[in-house]
Amino acid sequence: MRRAVVTAASTSTLIVLLLALKPHHTAGPVGDAAPPGVASAPTPTGRPHKGAHPADGTFTGAPIRTTYGTVQVAATVKAGTLTAVKVLRAPSGNGRDREIAGYAVPRLTQEALSVHSAHIDAVSGASYTSAGYIRSLQSALDRAGV
Repeated sequence: MRRAVVTAASTSTLIVLLLALKPHHTAGPVGDAAPPGVASAPTPTGRPHKGAHPADGTFTGAPIRTTYGTVQVAATVKAGTLTAVKVLRAPSGNGRDREIAGYAVPRLTQEALSVHSAHIDAVSGASYTSAGYIRSLQSALDRAGV
């Protein structure tokens, strides 16, 4: 009986201590969260007013510096719809960076073209590249007025 009481008390104490631990990072705002090491994109100036017709053409997104390299895309817009995305820069500092970009970038591009926006999911295993791609694409779309 005594062992059961000691075991229950020590288990309860351990659970309380584990619940009292704080996470290593603080949570930021959900909509603007970017992984650590990802530079924020500059806010474009001269953005068309809401209700203005989006411009047609190819618009270069801001270069986004990440921990593993810079990501930059150019978006082609026709009649207010995203029709093509060209990757201008992707992380390529070493073989692993090229490997990650090699499988992540085509998936990101395919998803962006299927939804015609930058509101896409990150590719698992390529968080930094995905975040940089999404931010650069959004800045290109902002410049187009989409």
